[in-house]
Amino acid sequence: MLLTLHRTIKTQLQAAVKKSFEIELALADITAEYPPKTELGDLAFPIAFEIAKRLKAATGTKQNPRQLADKLRSELQAIDGVARIETAGAGYINFFLDRGRVFNTVFNAEKSLKLDEITGGKLIVEHTSINPNKAAHIGHLRNAVLGDTIVRMLQASGETVETHNYIDNTGVQVTDVVVGFKYIENKTLTDIEAITERFDYYCWDLYAQVGKFYEENPDNKKLRAQTLHEIEQGEGETALIAEHVSNRILKAHLDTMWRLGIAYDVLPRESDVLHLNFWQTAFEKLKEQGGIYFETEGKNKGCWVMRAEDKTETPAEDETESQYEADKILVRSNGTVTYTGKDIAYHLWKLGQLGLDFHYRPFYTYSNGKPVWITTAKEATENGKDLGFGNGVAYFNVIDVGQSYPQAYVKLGVKLLSTDDRIDRSAHLAYEKVVLTPASAKELGYELSEADSKRTQVSMSGRKGLGVKADDLIDKLEEKVFAKVNSDDRYSEVSLAERKDISHRIAVSALRYFLLKYTRSSVIAFDFEEAQAFEGETGAYLLYAVVRGNSIFRKLREQGKSTEVNLTSEEINNLLSLKENSGWDGDYLWGLIYFASRLPDSLRLSISSLEPTHLAKYSYHLASSFSNFYNKNAYKLIEQKDNTRYQLLVALVGYVRCQLEQALRILTGVEPVEKM
Repeated sequence: MLLTLHRTIKTQLQAAVKKSFEIELALADITAEYPPKTELGDLAFPIAFEIAKRLKAATGTKQNPRQLADKLRSELQAIDGVARIETAGAGYINFFLDRGRVFNTVFNAEKSLKLDEITGGKLIVEHTSINPNKAAHIGHLRNAVLGDTIVRMLQASGETVETHNYIDNTGVQVTDVVVGFKYIENKTLTDIEAITERFDYYCWDLYAQVGKFYEENPDNKKLRAQTLHEIEQGEGETALIAEHVSNRILKAHLDTMWRLGIAYDVLPRESDVLHLNFWQTAFEKLKEQGGIYFETEGKNKGCWVMRAEDKTETPAEDETESQYEADKILVRSNGTVTYTGKDIAYHLWKLGQLGLDFHYRPFYTYSNGKPVWITTAKEATENGKDLGFGNGVAYFNVIDVGQSYPQAYVKLGVKLLSTDDRIDRSAHLAYEKVVLTPASAKELGYELSEADSKRTQVSMSGRKGLGVKADDLIDKLEEKVFAKVNSDDRYSEVSLAERKDISHRIAVSALRYFLLKYTRSSVIAFDFEEAQAFEGETGAYLLYAVVRGNSIFRKLREQGKSTEVNLTSEEINNLLSLKENSGWDGDYLWGLIYFASRLPDSLRLSISSLEPTHLAKYSYHLASSFSNFYNKNAYKLIEQKDNTRYQLLVALVGYVRCQLEQALRILTGVEPVEKM
């Protein structure tokens, strides 16, 4: 209702500007602000300042914004849901909402966060996309949590979303593990299949050994190119080993991410992009369009290179110009296709621009029964063609900031072959790395040098085997939360299984919120104590706020009290305008209600900027406001004698609880626990 009301107000302002000043404004040009106190108004529009600026540019005459605001206000008609309109300050137009009518509407309406569609079609979100060569690490968790939250935000807003986890099963990372098995450990496929140790952890250590193997003798690195070529051919023992390694580790990755409630719809594989001629088809199309050319001289001689006069990204401090130039190469002089080239083909398929499709087979089933499909070049299920994957209208890719330059060329390649304007909405969601605080690194068993112990953060290197495995991090966090829960007398009569479940939900909320509360461009230094705290800006605090709301209703039910609300708008208006010495403050209560109603606005901001941090910050402030309300004696539901006040507080607590629950599910994927 509020989003509709805001649009109605903007539409009236738009018409008033045109009538009074013959100036055309788009609705997007009419910005609204929230006054610091609801006593000053519920919405404030600084539109008169923009009109004054435009009039001066057109006539050269300086205009008084306050007088312009008065003129605009006089042109506005009565709006259902608006109590009054005032001109304020140097030229603001402030709207005061009809509190009773608005609250009655939002309380009784379906609690939907549906917004306007972004593109009018299916959106494809690709995230996680871990190389299937070793265990997932903490940086992968940031990618997956960001991606899953973006998916949840879009779905909550009413969008149709398909979630991809792209599997680079033919890249150098998988190749290096295969090199390790074949040339360091001299293992056959049968030997590898017989490994009973945790496979993703086993390969973690082996991958680090391969790095040392290359350093010991430069000739050893020739084995990488040879092995990579054998894998890309898709035949023989080497290809079978790569298939086994990537599939086995992929299942471990899916297990890890499901611990955080993260799931996927389909797993497109790079090998299938090659074997089903996706790249060859895209390659021919790019050549026809003149978007790429064959280099006959210079350092890129023998390569197919994308035409691009200007770079759209600036190299990072630790990256050289030559590295950036290489990202424009789509086919190397030895005939192998680069990551950028294969990704262009994959993205053309995403958007239904390739004229080809994968075959599919079921690969994995989550504990809730949801299946995950994987692409294949050789096998197909009977209904594989009816699954409807791909054919999106835009895509969002969550990939680390180091891939910004090649991702820009991927989008450029796609746009060369597609005329759909909606592709402009597609975006690369870049994010920075995750490091550890020294204290957290020590908790995970890492021995730090004296110099590292004095640093504010400890970096990691997968190539050297220095890093934090995702499952180890989750295990440690659950262990620490369980220790708190286990020592709390409130859980003395709760079963061990329930205590573990509660600890798991708290740990997931804590971890996911910690990875979301920072902007994507921020380097995160993960700290156990900060993440798991029950007070402050944490996931546990948000979860606790929801639990508090639930506990209020549980106590009311236990005492046989009604939770039905049947108040008129007039009764609500009176209660939300009342102030008295007992502590009852209608403005304060309306402020909490109105702030809770702004969840869709916060969701819209996070979606438009592709920054979940906005929703995370809003949710924390709503939880904090609710906690403040919860601790005020004047609003204790159990003690309310006046029936109208009791009903209003029931409605308020129910509404705020609902908004907090929706935010919690979007950000963390967690269902509230019974008690904390």
